[in-house]
Amino acid sequence: MRLPLIAALLTCTLAAPSLAGGIDSMTESERTAFRAEVKAYLIENPEVLVEAMNVLQDRQAQAEQASDKQLVIDHKADLFADQASWVGGNPDGDITMVEFMDYRCGYCRKAYQEVEDLVKADGNIRLVLKEYPILGDDSVTSARFAIAVLQLHGNDAYKKAHDALITLRGAPDAETLGRLATDLGFDAKPVLDKMASPEVSAVIAANQELGTKMAISGTPTFVIDSQMLRGYVPLDGMQQIVASERKS
Repeated sequence: MRLPLIAALLTCTLAAPSLAGGIDSMTESERTAFRAEVKAYLIENPEVLVEAMNVLQDRQAQAEQASDKQLVIDHKADLFADQASWVGGNPDGDITMVEFMDYRCGYCRKAYQEVEDLVKADGNIRLVLKEYPILGDDSVTSARFAIAVLQLHGNDAYKKAHDALITLRGAPDAETLGRLATDLGFDAKPVLDKMASPEVSAVIAANQELGTKMAISGTPTFVIDSQMLRGYVPLDGMQQIVASERKS
């Protein structure tokens, strides 16, 4: 019996406040009775609250998704055509995947092999990596080393440095990075000197500025063509998104 009563009251007082002045036109005793009926109904039917929360969450998710799509559109050039970022996979691929990553991020390390597997198995994905060091000094140091290698020695050398840094267990101090540069076949001193250069700093600053504009607060964050994925996504999830982007 309460449900029809509450529905009628809500219709008259909330959905159409212009009718009879809405809830504000009730007397104090009428408002008290109305609130009691609503409270009693919700206590007897708590699933209504769950349903309402689910609807709210769905609407929020849809709004966030639409906002993220617009962010991708607004910053398309900086995301996909940035000349300072490393480009791998298939440079002529029909799907571009951008990853904002931090070498000291556990979830970036978890995603590393899955991104590798996705790009290799698919064969038609253009991969863009953007160093986005947000986890402290070691993150910044690692990013500087990778960018220095890219600027001094090119794409292939960067990929080797990237692979080494994402699996590095110790701290990226000068001794470790010098040894890493030597292991990769480079003279260590020019790389270490380059790390502090304005050119390297400019890349990090640009990535941070872009990340701020796109409200990126964590890593990894992926952009797969028109979709932005905030956080780690398993391989099968990325495959599904790639497939959906190809259909759209």
